[in-house]
Amino acid sequence: MAPFILPHLQDRPLSLHRHPTGIEGKSFFQKDISRQAPPAWISTADIPSEHRGKPIRYMLCQDEPSLMYLANLGSIEINCWNSRRQHLERPDFTVIDLDPQDTPYTQVVETAQAVHTLLDKAGAECFVKTSGKRGMHIYVPLGGKYDYDHARQFAEIVALLVHRRLPQFTSVVRNPAERRQRVYLDFLQNRRGQTMAAPYSVRPVPGATVSTPLLWKEVKKNLDPGTFTMQTVPGRLDKVGDLWAQLLDHGVDLVDCIGRLGKVQERDRR
Repeated sequence: MAPFILPHLQDRPLSLHRHPTGIEGKSFFQKDISRQAPPAWISTADIPSEHRGKPIRYMLCQDEPSLMYLANLGSIEINCWNSRRQHLERPDFTVIDLDPQDTPYTQVVETAQAVHTLLDKAGAECFVKTSGKRGMHIYVPLGGKYDYDHARQFAEIVALLVHRRLPQFTSVVRNPAERRQRVYLDFLQNRRGQTMAAPYSVRPVPGATVSTPLLWKEVKKNLDPGTFTMQTVPGRLDKVGDLWAQLLDHGVDLVDCIGRLGKVQERDRR
């Protein structure tokens, strides 16, 4: 899997979800590795923290040996920043995380389709993947041209407009207790230091499901995220390759996209 996952990990600070005794045992998240220094050949990045006096030392995964080292740490799940160390304050994409709570997966699919339709009207190309669990992640490439505030604001506008279209089973409320049986349109993942499961990352759940890039034509009512596993994804990649290979090649014009969304909003009010 290294040729497919490494391009999505390189130069990104990592948050490791470590399971030393397997998925049924205790696990923990680790981002600061300063107390447990890795071998000298592992790349790291010291990044100033907004909440503590000293920098946080993050691990980077630059090559196949580094990926193997992460596996040996029991890091089943690999979560990475939306930006790279060369431009930490400017993410490569904005993300809308569809997080369902006690809802049929068909409603996740319908919500994703609504996001896709709206972004298409905005002139914003977007990429979709399974979360590896029951959610879905939608990425809009920014090309590192905007800061995190702009990325979050754009995602928030999209989330609010989609919620307005699907109020019966979507929510933009963060508190899980207040959004039962809803698909949460999470735009708050677009903050400095927030991490998302990397494309092709295995998730620590029964079945060893994988966060898998999809074609939009695959996002339909019979989609089953449980079919994308450690056993099935390699064969899929032999057939379709990395569907997200072009994600970092360009970025949308957010000013133009927001202008188009404003026109969509005006039509909705009529």
